[in-house]
Amino acid sequence: MMYLIGLLISYLLGSIPMGLLLTKLTGKGDLRKVGSGNIGATNVMRVGGLRMAGLVWLLDMLKAVLAVWLGNYIAGGAFGAWCGFAAIVGHCYPIWLRFKGGKGISSLFGVMLAVSPLCFVVCAIEWLLVALYSGISSLGATVVFCLIPLLGFAINVNVGWAFLAIGLLCMWRHRENIKRLITKTESKIEWKWKK
Repeated sequence: MMYLIGLLISYLLGSIPMGLLLTKLTGKGDLRKVGSGNIGATNVMRVGGLRMAGLVWLLDMLKAVLAVWLGNYIAGGAFGAWCGFAAIVGHCYPIWLRFKGGKGISSLFGVMLAVSPLCFVVCAIEWLLVALYSGISSLGATVVFCLIPLLGFAINVNVGWAFLAIGLLCMWRHRENIKRLITKTESKIEWKWKK
């Protein structure tokens, strides 16, 4: 029962739409009606600039970190990773928004930070290098999705399975981006410091 409660709380934590709440509170309007319509940090940057997007990124990471900590408290590190997965499911499919949420990348980094700071650093450096060099955020993210299961299994097998599930979920959420990467039609990052 405690396991189910932990997973449910983690899902509900993850489903808090930080980007949507912050843009509404600051008078930037409904995030779902601008840009890509996504509630994640990349779309926040389109309406609120890089600072606001950075804040949303940190808040989305925080809710995943809290979920991992909750899982660690209930049953240790491997369950913490699975609670992190539940938080990402909540972020991608929030009950409050009829299951239409973000793509999970910021919450993924929150899980990695809480489970293994070393994994977080490795993937953050990879993502930054690829995104800055290519100008395409989703390309760096796609490499991360392939990398995290390997890093997870290097920690232990149970964390590896959780990280594999996270990678597959985020890959699915980015499927349209991946199609555009293949056809070389994916848009580049527009760095907007303020709006």
